[in-house]
Amino acid sequence: MEVYDSVKAALHNVCRPWQVALVSTSSKVMGKEKDNIIVLAWHTPLSHEPFLYGIAIGKTRFSCQLVRDAGCFVVNFIGPEHEKDAWFCGTHSGRTSDKFSATRFTREDSERLDSVRIKEAIAHLECEVVAEHEVGDHILFVGKVVHAGLKEQGDRLISFGGDRFGKA
Repeated sequence: MEVYDSVKAALHNVCRPWQVALVSTSSKVMGKEKDNIIVLAWHTPLSHEPFLYGIAIGKTRFSCQLVRDAGCFVVNFIGPEHEKDAWFCGTHSGRTSDKFSATRFTREDSERLDSVRIKEAIAHLECEVVAEHEVGDHILFVGKVVHAGLKEQGDRLISFGGDRFGKA
């Protein structure tokens, strides 16, 4: 086990930094609509045709159940000017926080989904969940991209390198 842990730690460091994405979703919680944002570094394109995108969320995370219930999610890419907002979203649970009210992020209706996206995002992918797979302690949600948007303005996206954000 000790060898495995040291190899895992070394590989973990080799794989950094990861580009950060903020995933937003809307779902009913205790009869009320709840909008939430989760910060993820584990996300990736999966297929060109159809255009599929994957996100991995820890099984215990509040957003895991929200995405499962909603059947959709929006992957939002942001610039470094929102580092503090992203940090807040990544260190507070949506169970107890309204992350839109607590940050400078603005709710914006999605084009094709019954969900919100982040207005300040440089780019976004609106995804309908087409599959989910248990992968250890995470759930890999596979989303079919039904709409994408790219703004021409904005700086480079932020990345996560352990315990801090930085420019990509």
